[in-house]
Amino acid sequence: MPYTEEQVVATIPIVRPVLEQIAHKWSILILTFLCEEPKRFNALRRRLDGITQKALTETLRRLERNGLVERHVVTASPIAVVYSITPLGRTLQAPFLALYDWALDHQDDLSAAQRRFDAGDASAERGRDEHGHPREAVVSR
Repeated sequence: MPYTEEQVVATIPIVRPVLEQIAHKWSILILTFLCEEPKRFNALRRRLDGITQKALTETLRRLERNGLVERHVVTASPIAVVYSITPLGRTLQAPFLALYDWALDHQDDLSAAQRRFDAGDASAERGRDEHGHPREAVVSR
């Protein structure tokens, strides 16, 4: 459903905190993994190459606080913590998969745009002096 600019501006105080929570650096990937099946903390950590234990803990707590993830302590030996997606969290599955598909479909377009931008910056920088000021054009006769 398209929104007018006025409608978007009017709802920013409501929508912004929600978007900040679900669009956080690791949230989308964690929720996408949990849509598949519940996972232990360490299994999530292994799947999310580059995430620290602290970042994973903080993100899972934030998702749990927002009702998107449930935390279960398994008391069998060895003791483990398993995270699963809630029904509310599952409602994000379709939008996240659409975003994931978009990223796959447009990764080459994004890379090409970045190369064009970087090449433009490089050529623009060649026309500047050491202080970043435009160089004077030298006219030869």
